[in-house]
Amino acid sequence: MKVLKFGGTSVGSAQRMREVAELIHAPEQRQLVVLSAMSGTTNTLVAIAQLLYSGDLAAATARIEIMRQDYHMVARELLPDEAVAAAALKHLDTIFRALFDLTRQPLSAAGERVILAQGELLSTYLFHQYVTGILGREAVLLPALDFMRLDQDDEPDAAYIQEHLVATLALHTHQQLFVTQGYICRNTQGHIDNLKRGGSDYSASLIGAAVRAEEIQIWTDIDGLHNNDPRIVSNTYPLRELSFDEAAELAYFGAKILHPSSVLPARLHGIPVRLLNTMQPEAPGTLISSKTGEEAIKAVAAKDGITAINVKSSRMLLAHGFLRSLFEIFERYRTSIDMITTSEVAVSLTIDDATRLPQILEELRRFGSVEVDTQQTIICLVGNLGQVNHGAAHRAFEALQNIPLRMISYGGSPNNISILVNSADKVQALQALNAGLFHRPNSVPNSLAKKEGELAF
Repeated sequence: MKVLKFGGTSVGSAQRMREVAELIHAPEQRQLVVLSAMSGTTNTLVAIAQLLYSGDLAAATARIEIMRQDYHMVARELLPDEAVAAAALKHLDTIFRALFDLTRQPLSAAGERVILAQGELLSTYLFHQYVTGILGREAVLLPALDFMRLDQDDEPDAAYIQEHLVATLALHTHQQLFVTQGYICRNTQGHIDNLKRGGSDYSASLIGAAVRAEEIQIWTDIDGLHNNDPRIVSNTYPLRELSFDEAAELAYFGAKILHPSSVLPARLHGIPVRLLNTMQPEAPGTLISSKTGEEAIKAVAAKDGITAINVKSSRMLLAHGFLRSLFEIFERYRTSIDMITTSEVAVSLTIDDATRLPQILEELRRFGSVEVDTQQTIICLVGNLGQVNHGAAHRAFEALQNIPLRMISYGGSPNNISILVNSADKVQALQALNAGLFHRPNSVPNSLAKKEGELAF
């Protein structure tokens, strides 16, 4: 079985849904299709929830009605058969009636999660109706709420997911095509919950791991994971192969095409993940597997919104247990540390969530003087950075010779060099690295592995 996930842009209109249906037309192969909400839907649902929290019921009701009308238009365009369309419109109105009902009472956190779940329920329903009612293919709509569940730590319960999904599939041994929702799940109380933004990738990986899929495909609107950010750097190119570790580093440090957690379940079971382009399905995309190439530095990613904290204490730093005490502060406030460097008298570290920064700083000042730098960016260089690849760091720092560097972390991972810069210097730094690392004279990256005319620069 293959698991194929299609993002919001891929199912963002009736025409896009028709194109996805053609991409999955492989009757000889078992496929489980995971869909996101149609592009823009989740943002609209978030806005509706915010209006309800603020007490603006009239505005929330109006947004729901506009959304209902938009979905009616999509359904009529997607489902030309009158009987199929009529049944679909009736079902859509049932969903929107439930949304209208939520405006009649104060919104709770549980109610908000119910609102946010509707996007995936809408997209999968319409897509399933098109495949079965219009194309006449057999397909089973599997409710993700029947098998996707979080544990007590709000992490996916892999054992529960596997048990219930495998049992469900066993009821349909002769079926080849299944459709389900990404992103949504239930929590330990049985209430509707979700895997947070970008969670459809995570859903696909968890599902692929549960069924021991042959391959997990993530279909988006870009032809693979690029060596740099194509939005701000010219002459980037898609990487043909990455290891799980390399892909995880890039996703965590800013590569938007992939959810940071999505490769972990696949990696655990050695299931390859392929990133493909719905708009250009013939492109080879990026294959993520256990293999790694020879390139010292394959790609660069940047993560904004970083806060740097420097703790200076000549009295405390060398004391036994000092670092443990420091880390315990961040653990108490559930704040993760991205980078850390130490000297004889100071510790510098970074966080990407400043929600509890005032409380953290108050406790840190017990150890010494504390300095804080906001609006920082971590630039992550990813590749095969083992000791056998001499000179990789030198090339990177040579490219960055005109950029002020706040912190450097190298050696903690054989796949990552992390560099902290002021966010105002990010664009210049990414462009300098692209020129210095990937476009050197007489050098063609092995990861391109391109055929004649395959890529346009």
